[in-house]
Amino acid sequence: MPTESKRDYYEVLGIERSASADEIKKAYRQLARKWHPDVNQGDATAEERFKEVAEAYEVLSDAQKRGAYDRFGHAAASGGGPGGGFGGFDGFGGGGGGLDDILNAFFGGGGGGRRTGPQRGDDLKYELSITLEEALKGGEKTISVPRTENCETCGGNGAAPGTKPDTCVQCGGTGATRQVQQTILGTVQTSVTCPRCQGRGSVVKSPCGGCAGRGKVRRTRELKVPIPPGVDDGMQMPVRGEGEAGNLGGPPGDLYVFFAVKEHERFERDGIELYVSQPLSFVQATLGDTISVTTLAGESVSLTIPEGTQNGTRFKLRGHGMPNIRQRNQKGDLTVVIAVQVPTKLNDEQKKTLRHFAELRGEIAGQTPDDNSKGLWERIKHAVKGD
Repeated sequence: MPTESKRDYYEVLGIERSASADEIKKAYRQLARKWHPDVNQGDATAEERFKEVAEAYEVLSDAQKRGAYDRFGHAAASGGGPGGGFGGFDGFGGGGGGLDDILNAFFGGGGGGRRTGPQRGDDLKYELSITLEEALKGGEKTISVPRTENCETCGGNGAAPGTKPDTCVQCGGTGATRQVQQTILGTVQTSVTCPRCQGRGSVVKSPCGGCAGRGKVRRTRELKVPIPPGVDDGMQMPVRGEGEAGNLGGPPGDLYVFFAVKEHERFERDGIELYVSQPLSFVQATLGDTISVTTLAGESVSLTIPEGTQNGTRFKLRGHGMPNIRQRNQKGDLTVVIAVQVPTKLNDEQKKTLRHFAELRGEIAGQTPDDNSKGLWERIKHAVKGD
């Protein structure tokens, strides 16, 4: 089912976005009974509804997946966002759960919730805070990521050196046992996690001293993470294979780095466009000037200010904005917004000069002067210059 055609998961279960875990479970159980294929044999629509309900429950019943879904919608929950690369959104918690686990937990009386055999490790999330300058230039940062790794002493099997795990006699090494239960839908046979080996398929009689038989240890790993030029706040980048260690020889999960770009004290960003406020004196705005504007990259760019420039006037410096992360050769512009500064402390001589200036403009209290007269404008310039 394509992401764009999916209904909102909360709508599918008929619950509010603030619903509790118990409310989510209750809604799922009711709908699962209604649309289960065994109750609606041969009804393709009911089968699709059942899958839709199960998918919604799989996401909303997991706190981590629900959080990602609330933030990014189906792009986060579907596993593989737009383009499947940088800027898309992939799902979390890939090492556990799934439709089979949901059905086992529901129909098996709570005995499920864990798949048998090799399992992929869970994905991890890391929020990386960077400055706007770092987002502009790109680069690399070293981060510390706490995660589980396979024990080096036992290689991840949990057994002491020189020994090996024994095959579980209760499940025969499958990690699961079969149960037959009577439910409201009739007799249902389910596969549940073996209680003796906890789904591993083997039992460790001589535990490894390095991991106490768990096969995993908790470590903090130092990773160098690239910062793509032009990265924006909220974008995420997958680092493959750097998540939690897998179970029973399964592959590790992935690490998802979410970029949090700090606000700048001078520059504002809108996509690839940058904006900066440029102070200008009353005289500069009146007579015009050539000023130097410092860009986010630290370069000094010359900007000509024409005579009579008004407060709020905008000038574009082409190509001095942010890089386009999806089109390497494209850069945005830097918009310079003029902020004319009005003097606040004047001596008597300066006040006298400004009053004379007002007289030349024909200004009277409560009236707006006529600025359309070219001759009047020339007299104003002479007055400001002191001619």
